[in-house]
Amino acid sequence: MTDLGTQFRALHQRGNPFILANAWDIGSAKMLQNLGAQAVATSSAAQAFTLGKPDGVTRDEALTHAQDLVRALDIPVSGDFENGFGDSPDEVAETIRLAGEIGLAGVCIEDIALPSDAPYDLALSAERIKAAASAARALKNDFFLLARADGIMHGVYDLAEALDRIKAFEGAGADGLYIPMPASWDDLATICATTNLPVNALAAGPYAQRRKSEFAAIGVARISLGSALARVTHRAIFDAANTMFTDGDFTPLANGISGDIIDNLLV
Repeated sequence: MTDLGTQFRALHQRGNPFILANAWDIGSAKMLQNLGAQAVATSSAAQAFTLGKPDGVTRDEALTHAQDLVRALDIPVSGDFENGFGDSPDEVAETIRLAGEIGLAGVCIEDIALPSDAPYDLALSAERIKAAASAARALKNDFFLLARADGIMHGVYDLAEALDRIKAFEGAGADGLYIPMPASWDDLATICATTNLPVNALAAGPYAQRRKSEFAAIGVARISLGSALARVTHRAIFDAANTMFTDGDFTPLANGISGDIIDNLLV
């Protein structure tokens, strides 16, 4: 039987992207699986919402949450593991080892020295990915390592530096690459053309207006949702609560999905 890591890797095909559906609890993950998701990922921001705090979780919180999803699902699960929950290459490698132990099929690791918005310098960023890749190759099952260059999203470096970083990450042994929220669609196309590795794109903000076929046409291999789907659910809470508490109007509650449908999707 094909292990879930190998199954996850096989989904990454340039020009034939799959949707990596980010869930925030067991219920949302099971619904997404039963609605057709081929793989599910955690989202640090969406998980933080469930804990009643802003974006950012600890390694223990992330691992416990990810393990819950792995146990609940029959499809691959990938972890949104922020900066690897440590600055040093050794700390990142330990995070990869722990991720493999709980059955994750992969993780993504970013190059920002959280909780600040400052990026690690290029050399250290590459060393961190090299250590992560080495740890991933030592796991008993296949494991897909996605390296993220997050500086454009944080406004701390430009596209040229982001491209230099993903080239370094490719050389360090990453399996896939990700530059969240580039400034334009043309920039996203440039990112895809810069590497032969699978590229992840984020379906959020203006990119949520694009269709899957458009991502395919420029060579994207994977489309993740980040916290976007979780924010849709919070939008529903926000709008319904405002209407109830401001106007005493409960009509938004009439738009809910049937409990029977939900029950069937949680089996």
